Amino acid sequence: MTAILKVDTIQDTAGNNIINESSNTITIGASGDTTNIVGTLQNNGAAVGNANTPAFFAHKTGNQTVAQDTQVLVAFETEIFDTNNTFTNTSGNYKFTPGVSGKYVIHASLYFATPAAGNFHRLYVYKNGSSYAELGQSNNGYEEGVNMSTIVDSDTNDYFQIYTRHNKGSSITVQGNTTWGDVVSGFGAYKLIT
Repeated sequence: MTAILKVDTIQDTAGNNIINESSNTITIGASGDTTNIVGTLQNNGAAVGNANTPAFFAHKTGNQTVAQDTQVLVAFETEIFDTNNTFTNTSGNYKFTPGVSGKYVIHASLYFATPAAGNFHRLYVYKNGSSYAELGQSNNGYEEGVNMSTIVDSDTNDYFQIYTRHNKGSSITVQGNTTWGDVVSGFGAYKLIT
């Protein structure tokens, strides 16, 4: 035996609308209410309410010397956070492996402490060992930073790293934390909710 309840409005004991249907629109609760959903909320059969994870942010704590005209992996030694343990900060790796398919925002910044006027500095996002995106700029002779972000598609085993290159004519320094503790060179990523 089945039962069918036909109503347009359900109210609480104080007369406040809890559920209301009007012109094919269902309203649950009212402004200021807290609505708890037990189970999986779906939109046309697909789960909604995902999180922006995996996500991480790491930074340089020490200076790194980079020879000229060579693409060099940047060592981000210290993690600020890593929601899913997806960033590896061991020597020779320094990579983000999401482990979850999706679209990700990847962002990085490098601070060059020993530039020379007229030279270029480049920041590269590498995907699986090859350049995926890059940003370069000429230097005006002052200390400077290069910042970029990009959106990438990732499957479960893709990995991402940050590289740099310059043509100063001698070595250059990618600076870690400043003497007053500011983070000046960092690398991070987070999953987009799509």
